[in-house]
Amino acid sequence: MKKIQPNEKLNIPNILQNLENYHPKRKGWTWRDQKDIKLGQFEYKQASPSLKNSVPLQSANYLGGIDPQPDAVITAEIASGRFEDDIRRMRMAAYHGADHIMVIRTAGQSHFDGLLEGTPQGVGGIPITRKQLRAQRKALDIIEDEVGRPINYHSYVSGVAGPEIGVLFAEEGVNGAHQDPQYNVLYRNINMVRSFVDAAESKKVLAYADIAQIDGAHNANATARDAWKVMPELLVQHAINSVFSEKIGIKPENICLSSVPPAAPPSPDLKLNLPYAVALREFFDRYKIRAQMNTKYMDSSTREATVTHVLNLLISRLTTADIQSTITPDEGRNVPWHIYNIEALDTTKQAMVGMDDLLSMVGIKDTGYIYDKKREIQERAILMMEEIIEMGGYFKAVEAGMFVDSGEYPERNADGISREIDGGIGAGTVIPRDKDYMAPVTAHYGYNNIAQYGKSFEKTPSKLIDGCTFEKPEKIQFIDEMDETDNVYLRLKETERYRDSKLLKPEVEWLGDGVVTVDLFFPIEAKVAAEAAIKTGEKMNLTDVEVIHKEVLHPSEGTRVQIKGRVGFEINIDDLTLPEEVEAMSEEEIFDYVKKHPLKVVAGTGGNDEHSVGIREVLDIKHGGVEKYGIKYTYLGTSVPIEKFVDAAIEMDADCIMMSTIISHDDVHYKNMEKLHNYAVEKGVRDKLVLLAGGTQVTPEIARKYKMDQGFGRGTKGQHIASFLVKSHKEMKH
Repeated sequence: MKKIQPNEKLNIPNILQNLENYHPKRKGWTWRDQKDIKLGQFEYKQASPSLKNSVPLQSANYLGGIDPQPDAVITAEIASGRFEDDIRRMRMAAYHGADHIMVIRTAGQSHFDGLLEGTPQGVGGIPITRKQLRAQRKALDIIEDEVGRPINYHSYVSGVAGPEIGVLFAEEGVNGAHQDPQYNVLYRNINMVRSFVDAAESKKVLAYADIAQIDGAHNANATARDAWKVMPELLVQHAINSVFSEKIGIKPENICLSSVPPAAPPSPDLKLNLPYAVALREFFDRYKIRAQMNTKYMDSSTREATVTHVLNLLISRLTTADIQSTITPDEGRNVPWHIYNIEALDTTKQAMVGMDDLLSMVGIKDTGYIYDKKREIQERAILMMEEIIEMGGYFKAVEAGMFVDSGEYPERNADGISREIDGGIGAGTVIPRDKDYMAPVTAHYGYNNIAQYGKSFEKTPSKLIDGCTFEKPEKIQFIDEMDETDNVYLRLKETERYRDSKLLKPEVEWLGDGVVTVDLFFPIEAKVAAEAAIKTGEKMNLTDVEVIHKEVLHPSEGTRVQIKGRVGFEINIDDLTLPEEVEAMSEEEIFDYVKKHPLKVVAGTGGNDEHSVGIREVLDIKHGGVEKYGIKYTYLGTSVPIEKFVDAAIEMDADCIMMSTIISHDDVHYKNMEKLHNYAVEKGVRDKLVLLAGGTQVTPEIARKYKMDQGFGRGTKGQHIASFLVKSHKEMKH
């Protein structure tokens, strides 16, 4: 496979080409290589190696561009319903630190009784098909070469087609999977016996393929009326699935407990959630913890979601989570995932790196409230497990409605989920095997009369047929899409004008979807503000306008509203005038040069211009101005006569004049630039001075046209100006 460069787009048609012959280059789950790492001036104790290509946090601009990676695997959940667009999202996620890409299936797929062929669009997820898996795994194989780290690909093994999906995942290089028969029983009403029999086969396949298993216990606190009251039950569910998995053959290090803090602010978050997390880690120290943020109490506020996320990340650091999931409020907002998904990844990376080596500085007390509460949760869990055994086992307990009851065990509120042992989907479909049953396939659960063919076949029955699809992937039957009206080729054709062309359209979910989001404020109550926001969007010529978030700032004085809608136009790149990029040197280079070659600047706002904020921000040390690098400056103030700049520079023996110019009436800003140049020439010092002009109306091209050495516009930092000054000074010296 051809390696891709950061400045090169993924070619989706190329990925789909020859897909029937593609097989994954790597199988099985990969944990991060955890080690002490030194980056720049900093040492990290809970870290993993840096990526070959990545997008660092924005604050890294001030720290030499370092991009430290935490030790925990970081998850991104990506599934817009179009797998070809999700591939591009996966690449973005990988650049921001994700190495566990989860693909959410459509809710209905848990009820399918076989595998799907074709790739119909999903709602809230995508149907998992061989083609979709293979295309995305092929893309991830390219992306992981680009970032220099293995990327784990993940989906769900559940529903009555669980074993078939498990086999599909093993064949297609899926690395992680949700598998928990209790999920089927409680939340999908699949017959208990069928669910556990299917799970035995599925888990056997996961064990063979070295696929990491994540359980589904967290769904109890997502479903219960009062989530924080089901903590003892969560421990019980974790125990049942984990021991079941290990007995079937999954390695303990590949058994991951899906832990979600059951509470969220404005409840006392840490007092409720931290004891539970400690109880979980203490009880299940042989297994891995996959930490996910609480979403049960999440509404549409990204700020609120971020605060909950960071508090949950603190708990992850205190209890050493192995996989850190990231969730955003997009399901509730009806806004597709990728923009906020990236924000969630950056939040995770920033918080975990910021809390590096936390446990060497603080500790969890083994006395007092946290110990007592942790112990109480554990004791309630043990009592619940004992009662389940006394009742006759898990099936009897479910039939009695013990699970997802909002009472804190042993309290019962009679609102738990009750299922019949002989009821549910797939009831009566488990049939005992014949005594002479034999299947010549790998990783098959239960008795299999293979010994009759000789001992050499007992562990590898597929030798009888020269290998099954696990050993001989060329035996896999690849079926392409069969729906003539809904397939990836038609979707690619619809968006062809935006691939490899000069045309652009804003997007949020799918290429060329034209979706934009707009933030508005109205000084009125929420009900009126929401309708006014929709009307505003329509008057802006947006279509399909929806309110995705509203936030009362005061019952009568004001409401913030966010809307989304679609634009009907597109942008041609050839019609754009791109600003010249100002190249910045590293801070260390600037410091070193100025230390050896002291530089002085004369600065102020020219002519009759009274603006001062911009010039002060690129001068003063407080705002990261040139003073930060040891460059001395003399500030002449505002409304400075042009001649005074040059006279002061001569008097101060300065190396540079920085003139701010905002006012543009009668092109006075252009005239003042040229006047500054001419006066410096007249005084005989033009070749000794670097002349810089800055302001909202200034661009590098305009400044040079009017005889400045360089111009600086919006977004300029002191580092940009200092870099240009150092480079210019070097050139003058030579």
